[in-house]
Amino acid sequence: MTSTRVKRRRRHGATSRNLLPGGLKPQPMPALPKPMLCTLVAEPFDHPDWIFEPKYDGLRILGRFDGKKLLLLSRYGAAQNFQFPDIEAALRESLSQSAIVDGEVVCFDERGHTTFRSLQQRFHLKNAAEVQARMKKYPAYVYLFDLLYLDRYDVTGLPLDERKPLLRDAVVWSDRVRWTPSHPEKGKEFWRQACRKHEEGIVGKDLKSTYVPRRSRSWVKIKCIGRQEFAIGGFTDPRGSRVGFGALLVGYYSDDGKRLIYAGKVGTGFSREILIDLRKRLDALEQEVSPFDEGDPPTGPDVHWVKPRLVAEIAFAEWTQNNLLRQPRFEGLRPDKKPKDIRHERPV
Repeated sequence: MTSTRVKRRRRHGATSRNLLPGGLKPQPMPALPKPMLCTLVAEPFDHPDWIFEPKYDGLRILGRFDGKKLLLLSRYGAAQNFQFPDIEAALRESLSQSAIVDGEVVCFDERGHTTFRSLQQRFHLKNAAEVQARMKKYPAYVYLFDLLYLDRYDVTGLPLDERKPLLRDAVVWSDRVRWTPSHPEKGKEFWRQACRKHEEGIVGKDLKSTYVPRRSRSWVKIKCIGRQEFAIGGFTDPRGSRVGFGALLVGYYSDDGKRLIYAGKVGTGFSREILIDLRKRLDALEQEVSPFDEGDPPTGPDVHWVKPRLVAEIAFAEWTQNNLLRQPRFEGLRPDKKPKDIRHERPV
């Protein structure tokens, strides 16, 4: 690091402290912070007190920097440093004082869109050399959009319109560590633009909302297409020249988390590599009885049941009147999601 960069970061940190409002008292940094989550809503809207941001197709992370150690945490508190050493290094360079930042790690496709398909190539790796190879082939970036802690102060009780300036000033921005752009008031037009570009959707946020470690209606997501996570409960044998398996049998849990409900078969969206790798994972989880408690999954000698330990992200056209997925497509595994937390997402 050059001396110029050091001086810049020191001035940056001093400015951030000056922006903190009076009355805040120093507090210990939380060991395992939890993210604020969005509520799904059916339609875009305009509101003078809200901002609207892109909905990135990536991995939600909290970056916890205590002044020495930088820890990347998934939404359930699992460390992601091994998978994303490039993001760890970039964030460490971007922060000059203790902080907890909220953001999304992404990879891009050839069109410049964030894509979970590319990002999943960085998951599941256990060999450091393979991590380095994938890092070059699938470079990752992080978009930051919120701040939970800064320089001994918990700022989650501040409204979003006060946290945003603190975040802007606390970070040395770069190509790898990026600011999340926001658009005031005009949610309908921003949503239409996102959908025309074939993006996933947008996120709306109340500027007066405090940061709470749970799902909130002060943050909402409005999607362009149907898309959510499902637990994998089984699979069918491949036919013809196909390898691995034919289709995944997926479902979601009831609101009380006790019953797995069948949602349909997913047979598209798989590369040959994914079919082979996923079949190995499924074979290790195979069991004799169906894990589904409700619904009408297929049966027969070509159907195999598995313990619902894996979560898949699925894109689809719509739900049918029988609560099954129409035109589902596999997007990738979600190691950052727990099967028991998967519900049928219904807009409010």
